Amino acid sequence: MKKLKERWNVTTNLQLIVIFIVFAITGFSSLQLAKPFLTLIGIPETFQPHWLYRVLRIVLIFPIYQVLLVLMGFIFGQFTFFWEFEKKMLNRMKLGFIANYVDSKLKKQKTDI
Repeated sequence: MKKLKERWNVTTNLQLIVIFIVFAITGFSSLQLAKPFLTLIGIPETFQPHWLYRVLRIVLIFPIYQVLLVLMGFIFGQFTFFWEFEKKMLNRMKLGFIANYVDSKLKKQKTDI
C-alpha cells in the first residue's frame, strides 16, 4: 500500500480507499451501461454473429469507462487525481490531443469565471 500511495501521490489511506471504490463503481457501471447503449443504437443482444456483438460491446465499454472514471472521481471529490490518471492513459495510447483539448477548455472556463 505504501508504494501505491507514493506512486499515486496519495497522502491518506482514506483517499486510497475512495480511489479504489471509484475504480470499482466505474468498472461495474461501464459494463452495465454498454448493453443498453448498444440496444439504443439498434444492436440488440440477439445480433448475429454473436461474437461481433461481444466485440462491439467491449469496444464500447472503453470510452464509457473513461468518461465515467472522471465523472465518478468528481462525485467522490477526487477529480484531480482521476483527471491526471486519465491524461496519462490517453497519452500512452497516443490520444493525448483529447486531454489537451479538454484541459484548454477547463482552463478557459476558470478564466471566464
